[in-house]
Amino acid sequence: MSSKGLAKAEDIYANRAGRVRELKAEGKKIMGYVCAYPPLEMVTAMDYAPIRVIGSMDQPITKADTQVASIICPMLRSMLDLGMKGKADFFEGFIGAHTCDCTEKFCHLYQYNVQFPYYHFLDVPHIAHKASFGFMKAGFQLFQKTLEAHTGRKLDPDRLKEEVKKHNAQRALVRELYALRKQDPPLLSGSENLQIMLSLLSIPIEEGSGMLKDIIAEVKARKDGPKKKAARLLLWGSPLTETSIIDMIESLNANVVMDDICTGTRHFWHDVEMTSDPLDGLAKRYLDDLKCPRTFRETTSSFEEDQEVRFGYIKDYAKEWNVNGVILQSMKYCDTHGYEVPAIKAYFDRLGIPSLYLEHEYTMVALAPLKTRVEAFIEMIS
Repeated sequence: MSSKGLAKAEDIYANRAGRVRELKAEGKKIMGYVCAYPPLEMVTAMDYAPIRVIGSMDQPITKADTQVASIICPMLRSMLDLGMKGKADFFEGFIGAHTCDCTEKFCHLYQYNVQFPYYHFLDVPHIAHKASFGFMKAGFQLFQKTLEAHTGRKLDPDRLKEEVKKHNAQRALVRELYALRKQDPPLLSGSENLQIMLSLLSIPIEEGSGMLKDIIAEVKARKDGPKKKAARLLLWGSPLTETSIIDMIESLNANVVMDDICTGTRHFWHDVEMTSDPLDGLAKRYLDDLKCPRTFRETTSSFEEDQEVRFGYIKDYAKEWNVNGVILQSMKYCDTHGYEVPAIKAYFDRLGIPSLYLEHEYTMVALAPLKTRVEAFIEMIS
């Protein structure tokens, strides 16, 4: 692939499967995974290229509904549907994780239908207590054993530490990229940013970090970035695998300058602490530092304090990126995010930051009716 910078990210985003097939043709070993919880450092330390499995909003679901009810997460149904149609044939293996009940069911059905040569399922605790970290580490130790059994070689602890440094370096580049949107107008649009994040989830770590360096230099130098608009929005909620929602928002008088989604900041934001046993740092990062609604945090003496423990980091985002409104979005049947909405909306109300909640289907045509509501919200906060 000869393109560089933003053009390269756009090319990968537009033909993600094509790029993965190119990597396989080049001799890369491709490992699929779901959600943000599999420890990618362990995967790259065993010389695999980890590629996140995502669905497609523009391809109708025609096979998956024979195995799963239509009232579960439509993104997972789309992912299963694509697998049943033979569109996951480039993966040598697949790593699943218990992030929510629907994801767990998807993982087992995905393996049943596609029959990957290697399959491992991570049982991720739903609570971030002290004892949970030991459980998480034990899960990573089991993951290591199955990887070693499949590859026929041991995972070198020193190599794993080097991979931790490599992934942390990429996370630092992602944070540098996001910082370019603190300006008004931002130097990078929300849509462009999501294209870059989705591209990073589709290529090897070294290629992604090189692309990020090119993009940061390009964005800093360009003169034709986004225009100043009335609203500076933070986008929270379910994973986004297409830019369509952000495209719709930014077609109005608003820039999406920050996000809290698992195909954005949640996936890339926090480093892994360098520890003598790298699995200790990995267990803490992937259990506690990933701020997903699926994980229960310690309760405190009041609802307000509980909100601060759970959502305080988003308040920091809103302040640093000078946000004047929040879009809360979740896919239909995404209970994990849907049940979180009342508490997080109350939190933003208490902070005096206006918010709008959107529930949407996992299709392109479902977005059109939302545009009027978003436009009215932008006018209200402007």
